[in-house]
Amino acid sequence: MSISPPTTHTLHVLGWKEWVALPDLGVSRVRVKVDTGAKTSALHAEDFEEFTLGGQRWVRFTLLLPWPGPLTRYAAPPPQQAQAPLLDYRRVTSSNGESERRPVIHTDLELFGQRWPIEITLTGRANMRFPMLLGREAIAGRAVVDVSRTDLSQSALPSPSSLPPKEQA
Repeated sequence: MSISPPTTHTLHVLGWKEWVALPDLGVSRVRVKVDTGAKTSALHAEDFEEFTLGGQRWVRFTLLLPWPGPLTRYAAPPPQQAQAPLLDYRRVTSSNGESERRPVIHTDLELFGQRWPIEITLTGRANMRFPMLLGREAIAGRAVVDVSRTDLSQSALPSPSSLPPKEQA
């Protein structure tokens, strides 16, 4: 059992669902579920393609963000191509018990006006309510979670006013 060293700074408080940015991937806002039960963060992506750039392994993938679903009032933008250094592949067991081999990337997370590197696994989350899970490694030593609240980081991200509203059926 490891014990984290005492923090020398104030921890931010996150709600159980938040908006974050992934600036290295060109994502100014993405809806996340803060999941302290998940070690690593997971992002919805499709069409993975591994390639070599400058002697380093990279992965190219398609993002469909922000999430066009019941959690947002905004229409989905067109698919966006992104790429990032490929750290590794890991076998991840989901909450439903299924095991999957996923690519792991290293990218920056922006939250509360601060930016730091995190690891994210890429996986298909099309049937999930959130396009991204923010795992405990990404927030360790930086934030605590108040599960009774949401959107505590909202004021630190750009407004979605530039996004078109969903068409009403």
